[in-house]
Amino acid sequence: MDGINLFGEKIELCSKTPMTGYYRTGCCETGPEDLGTHTVCAVMTEDFLEFSKSKGNDLMTPIPAYDFPGLKAGDRWCLCALRWLEAYKAGYAPFVILEATNEKTLNIIPLNVLIEMAFKS
Repeated sequence: MDGINLFGEKIELCSKTPMTGYYRTGCCETGPEDLGTHTVCAVMTEDFLEFSKSKGNDLMTPIPAYDFPGLKAGDRWCLCALRWLEAYKAGYAPFVILEATNEKTLNIIPLNVLIEMAFKS
């Protein structure tokens, strides 16, 4: 597992409610098993959730068998970097928590794009 963020620091927590991360640690850590590169800590929006559903990945519907509660706008979630980039190009990308986004994301998404989409509380 890799726990370094975009700034070369220890990755910050993305979410424990709902529990996120490929390894369900609350952090957007990744490793060789994570073929989807779930490294972008994003704040969900209705637009993104509908976009993701239209692409065949319904993140809104609960799946109890996988202890997945379903997501709603405002939830933080570790997203697949390629799906986030696809949503960005289509105009539906959710904002990003930079300190909780894994440095491996930079292999897919340029830093200036992530900074442009930084969540501001």
